[in-house]
Amino acid sequence: MKKIEAIIRKTKFNEVKEALLAADIEWFSYTEVRGIGKSRQERIYRGIIYGTDIIERLMLTIVVREKNAEKTIQAILSSAQTGEIGDGRIFVSDVHETYRIRTGERGDQTLFETEK
Repeated sequence: MKKIEAIIRKTKFNEVKEALLAADIEWFSYTEVRGIGKSRQERIYRGIIYGTDIIERLMLTIVVREKNAEKTIQAILSSAQTGEIGDGRIFVSDVHETYRIRTGERGDQTLFETEK
């Protein structure tokens, strides 16, 4: 299993969500995050100066079976990309075990509902 964490622009969330659903990824969590970026510019909007070094983004956390990892990554890449600085990052790591709290099941079957 793989854990995919993607930091994306807030404005791209709906596009990324739709791309993940189209790739049959039906469950993920997300949180609002802030970070410090490389860019150290100031922008003026309606006469007010804003620094661009503190960036508000969303972090998606998705755990998928190994066979679904690449299509999940491609869905995020294709839908979150604007081509500008600050599009975000994707981090992929191994998940050694999962448990479904309700039933006590373990392993990759905890990632989807099975017919009983």
